[in-house]
Amino acid sequence: MPSAKRYWLVKSEPDVYSFDHLWSDKGRRTLWDGVRNYQARNTMRDDMQVGDGVLFYHSNAKPPGVAGIAEVASKSYPDPTQFDPAHKYFDEKSKVEDPRWWLVDIRAKKKVKRFVSLDELKANPKLSEMALCQRGSRLSVQPVRPSEWRIVLAMCGL
Repeated sequence: MPSAKRYWLVKSEPDVYSFDHLWSDKGRRTLWDGVRNYQARNTMRDDMQVGDGVLFYHSNAKPPGVAGIAEVASKSYPDPTQFDPAHKYFDEKSKVEDPRWWLVDIRAKKKVKRFVSLDELKANPKLSEMALCQRGSRLSVQPVRPSEWRIVLAMCGL
């Protein structure tokens, strides 16, 4: 029996890979590589499922905020960059037979009608418990509750 749809937020620096980049990629799809945090890795490897909703968040931007809506487009699989010595995400301790880092593909679904900044998200009392709004929240992949998902979509004009 399939599990209920879940929701996530993924962060990317817009000067490195923006939602517009994703929107213009072939099939509006990309592999979400380079995650090198064990908690975020575990989320992608163990929890994210095809069809789950994704808030695409621009981090390290002025201002940071939700820039687009995507979905999980694949089951998790080993991040190929960990095995490439020429790649900046190479991990010499990771082995093909025992990969350390996992990823999922994501696919752009909708452009937001309105970019929603982190300050706006934090100012909404209904989002006070959202992982992103917590002090010290730095994970690049984090869960979003269904109620938070609906609120953020409304804030984005969707």
